[in-house]
Amino acid sequence: MMHLDQLAAFDRVVREGSFSRAAVALGLGQPAVSARILALEDAVGGALFLRARRIRLTALGESFLPFARRALEVVREGVAASRLAQVGERGPLRIGSLGSLAGELVGPALAEFVRDHPQVECTVRSGHHEFLLELLADGIVDAALTVWPPGGTGLDLQAIFKLREKVILVAAPAHPLARRREVRRDDVARLARPLLRLRWWRSHHPVITALAEESRAPVEIAMEAARRLVLAGTGAGFFPEKFIAEDLARGGLREIRVRGLEPIFRDSALVRRPHAPMSPALASFIDVLRRVAKR
Repeated sequence: MMHLDQLAAFDRVVREGSFSRAAVALGLGQPAVSARILALEDAVGGALFLRARRIRLTALGESFLPFARRALEVVREGVAASRLAQVGERGPLRIGSLGSLAGELVGPALAEFVRDHPQVECTVRSGHHEFLLELLADGIVDAALTVWPPGGTGLDLQAIFKLREKVILVAAPAHPLARRREVRRDDVARLARPLLRLRWWRSHHPVITALAEESRAPVEIAMEAARRLVLAGTGAGFFPEKFIAEDLARGGLREIRVRGLEPIFRDSALVRRPHAPMSPALASFIDVLRRVAKR
């Protein structure tokens, strides 16, 4: 077996051209350097140096030198990477997110994080609530932004921080609901054409379920596809406000205020397994995500 100190001694003797100068550079006695070289020669199966007034590499030494230096460089890189990982500058960051929060919340936070931590390997997976819990259970992600409370999953989860966002009914400006001066509950069921039923929580909200039943022709559809439909003027739907914030600001969608309808909210949280170790990279990303969420 060869050891790093033997490889380091070999490299230093080559660089210095002398056992004695190599010993000075390494802070060792010359006998210690000679012993390390002898042990390395025993490991590789032959002499590495021609020992004369001026030492020279043997053919074996010439062929072995680049591999010894590559091994030393790999170890140096590993030590440097480990030190950077200890302060959150290297290593993996594995995050999960609800699709409806991935673009408007996780995206800006990740952009800020990557700018300041360019060497961290980032992976973000998005999907529905149950998919994210599976990723957490299997250790594929270290934290996930999902609905809260998570329900009877059997998983022990810790909420790092929680979010509450309003869920609003929206339609295109030319939609019949958007053109009315006042909208009542029965107007929604009658005029949505169709009412788009979106799954932005563990299950459909009871108020929206009742409205869908009254409309008699609801459409159950994924959030992004529903957004495209309402932007095109087809149908109306209840969306988490953050998901369609830009469309509202641009005027592509309009909020429909329904008289007599109590406000609807969606609660979510960034969660993790409480007994899993938290890497410095994850801790740094959580700080960024918390700042972006507050903004």
